[in-house]
Amino acid sequence: MSNKMLAPSYIFETSWEVCNKVGGIYTVLSTRAKTLQDVLKDKCFFIGPDFWIGKKNPLFKESKTLLKSWREYAQESEDLKFRVGRWQIPGEPIAILVDFNPFFTERNNIFGWAWENYGVNSLNAYGDYDDSLVFSWAAGRVIESYFRYFNLTEKDNVVFQAHEWQTCLAAMYVKKYVPEVATIFTTHATTTGRSIAGNGKPLYDYFFAYNGDQMASELGVEAKHSVEKNAALAVDCFTTVSDITDRECKQLLTRASDVILMNGFENDFVPSPATAFNERRKSARASMLKVANVLTGSKMKDDTLIVATGGRYEFKNKGIDVFVDAVNRLRFDENLTRPVLAYIFVPAWMREARSDLKQVLKASTKSKGGLTNPRITHELHEPWNDRVLDQMNYLNIQNRPEENVKIIFVPCYLDGNDGIFNKLYYDLIIGADITVFPSYYEPWGYTPTESVAFHVPCITTDLAGFGLWANSLKGAPSEIEDGVKTIHRSDYNFEEVSEAIAQTILKYSKFDDAQVKAARKAAERVAEQALWKHFIKYYYEAYDIALRKRDERLSQ
Repeated sequence: MSNKMLAPSYIFETSWEVCNKVGGIYTVLSTRAKTLQDVLKDKCFFIGPDFWIGKKNPLFKESKTLLKSWREYAQESEDLKFRVGRWQIPGEPIAILVDFNPFFTERNNIFGWAWENYGVNSLNAYGDYDDSLVFSWAAGRVIESYFRYFNLTEKDNVVFQAHEWQTCLAAMYVKKYVPEVATIFTTHATTTGRSIAGNGKPLYDYFFAYNGDQMASELGVEAKHSVEKNAALAVDCFTTVSDITDRECKQLLTRASDVILMNGFENDFVPSPATAFNERRKSARASMLKVANVLTGSKMKDDTLIVATGGRYEFKNKGIDVFVDAVNRLRFDENLTRPVLAYIFVPAWMREARSDLKQVLKASTKSKGGLTNPRITHELHEPWNDRVLDQMNYLNIQNRPEENVKIIFVPCYLDGNDGIFNKLYYDLIIGADITVFPSYYEPWGYTPTESVAFHVPCITTDLAGFGLWANSLKGAPSEIEDGVKTIHRSDYNFEEVSEAIAQTILKYSKFDDAQVKAARKAAERVAEQALWKHFIKYYYEAYDIALRKRDERLSQ
């Protein structure tokens, strides 16, 4: 066998988040696309669900001429409905958005096919399972159509990569009906592992004893687990995103990953040159201080230490609970001599921007004494059911003007039109002095990656893939002076983690200008090492494994 790695001439990737910005997988795909597009020149196709039929999708620019003959043939002869265009991201790769609604009439037959061919148990399915598998089936049909229409063969080295359980069935379909295509399945977090963590069960200390099938049934995710597990066992190459998630795969899916595909990024969202960066940072700090001062009736100045966290509203898994607790500890720490302003940028069930806050922010006169409930920037639908506000109430966090520590909840998507800041998340996080992402369950962790990209040192844990990777760079637990502080976290050390966060923030608050500059430079160096130009090699390793396994299958 040749030692030369096999490389794909065509790549198809499918995800629920193609042209659909809902989570971290969007970042994985959209930042990596240009690296692949530069090599493959429009032979890299991203397939996603078309949620925007009849509406304008700002992330997708449809083309009536791109792949026109195939598209028309597929619609007329194969009853496939999809739009072809370009994903509006760097590299502008070809995107294919599939209308999967017509396939719902075949849902029971699709589920039966999955059971008969791969042992996928869909009997206890509910929620988004139906949508996902029907889309996944349609995506498989689209790949098959393209492959046959353009008369491709195994010599064209076509690779198909499915992301997350939502697209597993596409990998199964392709392997069954287009065996010339090499298949890869990437789980970014196992369904059952996430469910164990999210339901308050100890994921780590008793992990060796968990049976994936049993736990999936107990937690009500049997169907999702089944399609994920059987896809992992069926594909030519199975991958995940970190060593910590690979451990889940071995235990819960009964297959170790063939390659770890760490999540890189491109730093083109970071402003340059330095003058633009500094202006953006200055503007962000001014906005955060102004909103906080109006809300609380305080007079916090630019020497205030701004601390931030963000991400999805997974209260325990993302460590939001321990963040609030840690900041609360600082309220009573006599060694703290500097004002601290902590922000929680986590979208919740938000109704609208607070009208009283909007009014004062627009007015030329300043408010006196702050506003009622100076802890939140937007109105919630059910504030009495909100876990952040509930924890603040329990800890009696009131953001009184005389207090040295304030914590403010921003429960909305920062898309530039939130009504209060009217800035993107990136245009605010750049203004923080230090960020905290103390995850309990985090397969990788893009939020700390984004933080260090903006030269903002961060605190994370060794239960996050990013935290483990940061430790590997040093060969020891990473400290805040290294740009990333990685705290050891387990099932039962909440108090220790909270105290470590508080003490790290306190330590950073006492850094002089030279120490701050050094830590920010270290954060920038960490970010540089996470660029796709360093991590893309692992994808090519996966392509090679999948293509060789494909060749082995076809030769039998």
